[in-house]
Amino acid sequence: MITVDTAAGLRDRCDDARARGDRVGFVPTMGFFHEGHRSLMRAARAADALVVVSLFVNPAQFGANEDLSRYPRDPEGDAAVAAAEGVDVLFTPSVDEVYGPGARTTVHVSGLTEGLCGASRPGHFDGVTTVVAKLFSLVGPCRAYFGRKDAQQLAVIRRMATDLNLPVEVVGCPLVREADGLAMSSRNAYLSPEERSHALVLSRALGTAGDAAAGGVRDAAQLRALVVEAVADVPTVRLEYAEVVDAATLLPLDVVVRDALVAVAASVGSTRLIDNVALHVGPDEVEVDRGVQSDVLAVPSPGSRSSSEVPVT
Repeated sequence: MITVDTAAGLRDRCDDARARGDRVGFVPTMGFFHEGHRSLMRAARAADALVVVSLFVNPAQFGANEDLSRYPRDPEGDAAVAAAEGVDVLFTPSVDEVYGPGARTTVHVSGLTEGLCGASRPGHFDGVTTVVAKLFSLVGPCRAYFGRKDAQQLAVIRRMATDLNLPVEVVGCPLVREADGLAMSSRNAYLSPEERSHALVLSRALGTAGDAAAGGVRDAAQLRALVVEAVADVPTVRLEYAEVVDAATLLPLDVVVRDALVAVAASVGSTRLIDNVALHVGPDEVEVDRGVQSDVLAVPSPGSRSSSEVPVT
């Protein structure tokens, strides 16, 4: 594995690969790798000749009172994980390398960024789309891999790539859950053991709503109420939102007659967590996508993160 920290170095590596006729797979990350990140690297490794992973904690997507300064970082451990997963190029730029002096350009996607997480995090998705657009520009034509846990982010980036005619195929990969059902996140490292046990209510609540949808409930308000009531039973978990939205437009639904997401955001202590289940509506039934379950419990120490995955039933 080669580590590069300049834009020119990254572009040269990717251009050289394509000149040889190789396809490039790209996994953009903010580091502190867990099994979810590993699954994206594996997907790229299985499909593409050159696998590039970026490791950059993007200040533009953090609000003034958010956790930029304490966001978990372990560059040495992350490099070990990337190498173990067969990554070819690890891109580790500085903030100045990504944005440069006097940067004035922002990429904004309207219509998909105002609700859900965008309602409480103004400017967050502008930070995401701006840095991802810059990374796509550096990597060039490629397949880019994103997890479905950040379902809104995935929808926004797909829209951006389409609208800007970027030569990038955006690939959505399964949400990965820990052994007890908690959606994997680098921020899980913030949780105390007690907070972590309380956070499990989110996946349980979504599971209840998913079961109801699979059992024939189509009324979105009823599905949402199931989530709200379940979370209310754990008063230490402060619900930010619980919504049933169209999977493509992210607009709220009254009735689930097409593919949908049941999505939540909540704070457990000082840690903000998100999660979702996807509802795939067929002519006769609803298929519930809860993601895949890992045999890893909590965020393990860097360099020792290995597991298998099975679909969550």
